[in-house]
Amino acid sequence: MLAKPEIPLQNQDLENLSPQEILKKLYDVFPDKVALSMSLQAEDVVLLDMIVKLGKPVKVYALDTGRLHEATYRMMDSIRYKYHIDLEVYFPKAEDVEKLVREKGLYSFKESVENRKECCYIRKVLPNNRALKGMKLWITGIRRDMSEDRKNTPILEWDDSHHLYKAAPLANWTRKQVHEYAKENHVPYHPLYNEGYLSIGCEPCTRAVQEGEDERAGRWWWEQEGHKECGLHFH
Repeated sequence: MLAKPEIPLQNQDLENLSPQEILKKLYDVFPDKVALSMSLQAEDVVLLDMIVKLGKPVKVYALDTGRLHEATYRMMDSIRYKYHIDLEVYFPKAEDVEKLVREKGLYSFKESVENRKECCYIRKVLPNNRALKGMKLWITGIRRDMSEDRKNTPILEWDDSHHLYKAAPLANWTRKQVHEYAKENHVPYHPLYNEGYLSIGCEPCTRAVQEGEDERAGRWWWEQEGHKECGLHFH
């Protein structure tokens, strides 16, 4: 087995930097083949705003599972117009979705955690793999306070499954800091936040969060146990 590549920047040196300073250092090491995955939530759009203001090149892409909220599709157009970018949209392969629906129906994801992960794998993980092909750095909007599963997220790590480096410049920011930046910098804002949503995914798999609930409690809320992850970021 090949040894994992060394991390080119020390995480302890990045911890006290602002996200903008982290991005500058990342681009010093990775001047090209940088990708920003876009869920159209506040974190990703804030990162896009920062990168555009730095004047740096980035591949911006989104995953269309075929089951997104209408407001999410409208957000895609909003960021296109705001930032004058080519937003690359990746879809699941039609034959994979057809096979899943033909064999298990339209709502198999509610029958078991395994079925739900299978749906996520087909609709999100496989398209994401295609989106990241040939990239050197994957920038994500993960924050440590999103959930228990994400509390130890490093700012920079090696992603062995995609054979590239993965960065979370907002790892030590809070949700409040993200939304304050969005407001102060007139960043496009997903309208579902105003309806109580804190984490926004596919329409049938996301609900508004009740007071006192975990930020990702609205994801796959019918699942009583297990990790509330789709497979994109879970190790």
